[in-house]
Amino acid sequence: MSHNVTSADIAINGDHLDNSKVAKVKTICLAIAAIGSLISLCLLFGVFGKWWQGNFAYSWVFSFYFFLTLSIGGVFWTLLHNVSNSGWGTSVRRTFENLGSTYPWVFLFGIPLLFPQVNQYLYEWMNTHREATGNIKEHLHHEDHLMYAKYWFMNIPFWVGRFLFYGIGISVVIYFLRKLSTSQDTDPKPGTSRLFAARKHSTYTLIIFALTITFTGFDFLMGLDYKWFSTMWGVYLFAGSTLNSMAVIILVCAWLKSQGHLKHVTGPEHFHIMGKLLFAFTTFWAYIAFSQYFLIWYANITEETSYFLIRNTGNWNTGMIFLVVFHFIVPFVVLLQAWLKKNPKYLSIVAVYTLCMHVLDHYLISIPERGISLGKIDPDVFGQISTSIPGAFWGDILAFVTIGAAFLFFLLRALGQHSLYPNRDPRILESANFTN
Repeated sequence: MSHNVTSADIAINGDHLDNSKVAKVKTICLAIAAIGSLISLCLLFGVFGKWWQGNFAYSWVFSFYFFLTLSIGGVFWTLLHNVSNSGWGTSVRRTFENLGSTYPWVFLFGIPLLFPQVNQYLYEWMNTHREATGNIKEHLHHEDHLMYAKYWFMNIPFWVGRFLFYGIGISVVIYFLRKLSTSQDTDPKPGTSRLFAARKHSTYTLIIFALTITFTGFDFLMGLDYKWFSTMWGVYLFAGSTLNSMAVIILVCAWLKSQGHLKHVTGPEHFHIMGKLLFAFTTFWAYIAFSQYFLIWYANITEETSYFLIRNTGNWNTGMIFLVVFHFIVPFVVLLQAWLKKNPKYLSIVAVYTLCMHVLDHYLISIPERGISLGKIDPDVFGQISTSIPGAFWGDILAFVTIGAAFLFFLLRALGQHSLYPNRDPRILESANFTN
């Protein structure tokens, strides 16, 4: 892309994806998501027995939260672009918005977590609350003081209320911001009013984002072991979310470029910036991961160290070491190369690699808790307490493919709804001619 783009190079009606070219892929994804969801619901609600029901609940929460981090990451990049008023990002802002717009749909896959048939296997504290006789607080005060101390936060009505907040809050935010952006594409006098409105409304809504990424991590993941806690947990999940949502954005932009889209408005300089963001958040993720480990190791508090003790047992230890080397050291060294960050093809390979490491990261967050928890709930059905349950990984694959297919369907659907870049944005020429 040359750096002398003029208004004559910007398509009057924008740049639109030919839906017929992705119709087959969308149909396949929708079919996989529909069939997979039907089978998954049968598994989650006990049609195939308690063994599959309990094991698949963990498969579901792992896959659900993995794709939720990608969707909410798109919301973050949209908010950050608007608040920072960056010029370079105008060309790819619509990709941020399209990725973020998948959030409401992905969040729907979390609805099964509301049902006792599912959450009874995931959240031990909920079972204790349900089994309590008489006044719950009084019961907990005598039976489990730690759970009693956390009752103000860990009670089922408040948990359900927070669940609704997570689903509605960010959904409203991204819907409004995306609509504000896309309405500009057909406005004969676009002006700058929408830019100021987007910037204004992206400030306080960053608080909604911060609360959502932090407390979904507490409620859906940390709650798998109510005794465990970490003051850095929300930041850790935020780092992984922003890093890997940028990886998805790079892949989408590279694919669109290969199909002849985003012509004149994106080029090596834009990929260089996105590559540098990928590099920056790779380093940030590693810093937070090490800081969390170091603080827990140094404090040596039983309620904190349990997380790493489980994951340093058996073959999980291999996965944790693998994560250190291949989630940080390898991409860190590779992304130091400036020429690579400017090449969409090679940068896309790194982005795919990063996403694979993100899968491993979230697998190690959720799945090691499965054998421990299920062994306590019903050892006659699930076996004695263990860090793994043989054969349960088939459910992990099913859940991942099901929600992944739905995620891809809604992402492709979003890409085909509007222009692929904001062609009437007053800063589009500034962005198109951007130089690092």
